Amino acid sequence: MSAELQRNNPLHGLKTETLLTELVEHYGWKILFAATRFKCFDVNPTIKGSLKFLQKTEWARIKLENFYLYRFKRMPKPNDAEFQLNPRERGFEHGIVPLSPMKLTIESIELSQAKAASAFQERQNEKRHNNHIRQRREQGGKHPMRDNKVKPERNNKDNEPKYDPSNPWNV
Repeated sequence: MSAELQRNNPLHGLKTETLLTELVEHYGWKILFAATRFKCFDVNPTIKGSLKFLQKTEWARIKLENFYLYRFKRMPKPNDAEFQLNPRERGFEHGIVPLSPMKLTIESIELSQAKAASAFQERQNEKRHNNHIRQRREQGGKHPMRDNKVKPERNNKDNEPKYDPSNPWNV
């Protein structure tokens, strides 16, 4: 990544302690807990205790850095190539400046999380549906459950045995 792009990253040179302090001063512990679900933000939250957790847990630090970039600094979302990079490795074009922080409430966060969960569920259902269609095509268009059953042969009226009163059960 070019040094120019990295210089335009709000996380460049920013310590985790400074990042966390800015977030706590602006949003408070309750909003941070609602957004991240880190217990260190809920039970006796302190900067020192939270930093200890964030230093040990890389995925949590990445989640908090993403929150800082895209909710607090409101930077543009990463493109497909940068999506796989950690937030500190991403860059932004020259001239893109951070905006004012998003106004967040616990209710707005819960609504956003519900929408994300719903979108995730729709993607999962679409995947299942596409897998089902693919399986049917591989089986030659047959239904995987219904068409594999052995179907009883139906008798024509011509082939139907006639009723014999001496053998009512056709045995």
